[in-house]
Formats: sequence, C-alpha cells, structure tokens
Amino acid sequence: MDKTFRNVSIVGIGQIPVQKKSPLSLREMGVQAMQLAMEDAGVDAVDAVFVGNMLGDELQNQKHLAALIASAAGLRGVEALQVQAATATGAAALRMAYFAVASGEARRAIALGVEQMSSAPPDVVTAAIAKALDAERETPQGWTMLKQNARLMQLYMERYQVPASAFNGFALTAHENAFSNPNALFVGKQVTPEMIDQSRVIHAPLRLYDAAPICDGAAAVLLTRTDEARAYTDQPVNILSSSVATDWFCVEDRPKPLELYAVRRSALEAFRKANVHRSDIDIFELHDAFSIMACLTLEAVGFAPAGHGWRMAAEGQLALHGSLPIATLGGLKGRGHPIGATALYQTSEIVLQLTGKAGANQVHHPRKAMLVSVGGAASTVLTHIFGVE
Repeated sequence: MDKTFRNVSIVGIGQIPVQKKSPLSLREMGVQAMQLAMEDAGVDAVDAVFVGNMLGDELQNQKHLAALIASAAGLRGVEALQVQAATATGAAALRMAYFAVASGEARRAIALGVEQMSSAPPDVVTAAIAKALDAERETPQGWTMLKQNARLMQLYMERYQVPASAFNGFALTAHENAFSNPNALFVGKQVTPEMIDQSRVIHAPLRLYDAAPICDGAAAVLLTRTDEARAYTDQPVNILSSSVATDWFCVEDRPKPLELYAVRRSALEAFRKANVHRSDIDIFELHDAFSIMACLTLEAVGFAPAGHGWRMAAEGQLALHGSLPIATLGGLKGRGHPIGATALYQTSEIVLQLTGKAGANQVHHPRKAMLVSVGGAASTVLTHIFGVE
C-alpha cells in the first residue's frame, strides 16, 4: 500500500428531508441518501462505506447496519463499517471516510449518517440517548442528556447573571434559516421571541425551543482524493483538517464544566492541521442540539469571551449576513437532529454554501467553513475544516 497521505475532497452530497416520522425504513433512508450522493458525483460504485448510526440497535433492533445498507444498495464486495461516537456519530463516519481516502485504502468513500428516532416513544428515545453517559455513575442517578444540558444552562445563568431569554437568539437564528430549507423539519415555520418565552419548560431552565426535536433523516457525502476531484465535479470542496479530542467523561469530574475542554482542544488541533485561524472561518456549523451547547461552543473555540456567547446570537452576529453565520440551513434545532445523520447534513450544507448553491440561505462568498460535532456531554468532540480554492 502507498503510504503517502493524500488531500481529500467532497465531490457528491445526498440529503433526504428530515421528518417527524419518516414513512421509509432505516435501510431505505440510508440507501436513498447514499444513492443521491453517488448520483451527484456521477458514480455507480465506491470502495468503502462508513455508516454513522447511534440508535438503530435499541430502536429498530438492527445491528450490522453498514453491511445491511451496502447490500440493499447493491454494493456487493464493498468495505462497509458502522461507526459510533454518541451524538457526534455522523462526524465520526466522516472522519473514517476521510482517513480511508487520505491513506490510499480507498479511492472513493462514502460517509453516510442515518437515524430513525420516531419509531419509539419519547421516553424510550431519551433513555437510549442517555446511554452516552456513564452507566455506573450518571444514568443510575437519573441523568439524561436533557438534564445535563439543563444543569449547564443553570450554572451559566447563575455565574453570568443572565436570564433564560438571553438564549433566545439561538433558536430564532436556527428557525429563520430553516424556514426556506426544503430539507428542514421546520421548513416554512416562523418563530418569534414571544413563542420561545411562552413555550413549555421541558426541564428547567430549558424550554421547548432550547432543544432539538426527535426526528428521522439521512445524509451522505462522497469523498475522493483532491488530485482527482475535478473528474467528478467542477466545484470540489476540500477537507482541510479533521481532529478529535476528549474530556473527562463525567461532567462532575470537570473542574470547570462551563469550559468545554474537548471543544477547545479539538478546534485548536484542526486549526493547526489546516493552517487556519478562527478569523478565517466564514461559516460555523456548530452543535446546537441545546442553546447552551451552542453558546459554550462559541466561547470554547474563542469566537466569544466567557459569558458572552449568547450576545453573538442576540446581536445578530450569527445570522446569514452576520460576522459568523451559524446553522445556515436551520442547524440541529431548525433542520432537525437525526443523530447519526446530523454532521452529514451539516457537511452537505457546508458544501452547498462553499459552492454557492445554498439558494435563499446563501452566505456571501464563503471560502472556509468549520464543523464542530459534540458527542455525549461534550466528552468526545470532532472538528472538521473545509475550504475551496
């Protein structure tokens, strides 16, 4: 095998609309998204498929999902492996596909994310997602992802003396951008500050609009080596870097829980590998599954000082025409957060933005974009940086 590390580009994307309850099966969703990405790149075969899925085992009683989807797609003989990193699972699939191409093991690889969360009652889904926490120290005490983020939000509000309404800007930005995204769960839905303020409390101080919804979806991207990318598209998007970092697994073990160590470390490593400064970033697709996580991520990466992340949303800096657009087609809150697929939706949306194909949501002439994906209670964080020449 040639040991030369190659540059990698995205040459095809595929998304199906995020839905509250998809009529498709898990495998049908995955096959459809993968075939769309292959059609976009103009190919009928790939060397490897990496599938991100977190909940199929618990909710659909289905293991071995990557081989199942590859078989259903007619890809006999292909390398097909399932990847997991809790709520950052889609980003893990992207990283594995990136390594497969960069190492020379695969000439063309697909990163596919698929999740069908609506097939079980909400309490069952919540319990399944809670398995991303410590099964000995956290879940026996009743901790869930919802409660952990509520805890962080309460700590933040107390430390920096801000009300719950200070976070409204994150939901407003996400829903405003989702309004015109045909693939978004909340396409065509207008949200006002009054609606957020009056929404029900789901776990104090988190309200309905502070958390991403349960939904179904699938998205895929097709990667190849950069020196061959133009054979597939005249607008390849380059993956400039990929990094991953971890923090102490239990939130209570962290000396400063409001400082997302893994986010900061992953981002700095991605900047170093790409030789990019955060001031070069034109679009930031962050993990806004909860308003507080979006706020803390902005601060951890260094876009805002501690205690000021919420101001960026409140002051319009994160809007499409702001200084740092986020959630440009709705983010996890507005487009939806089908966990295994989320980072692949975000990657597809970054490709649309960097190639000028984002339609009504197009950011003005972006050249570099950043994706931060948070696994669990920020115990695993992956960062990817993308660019166009």
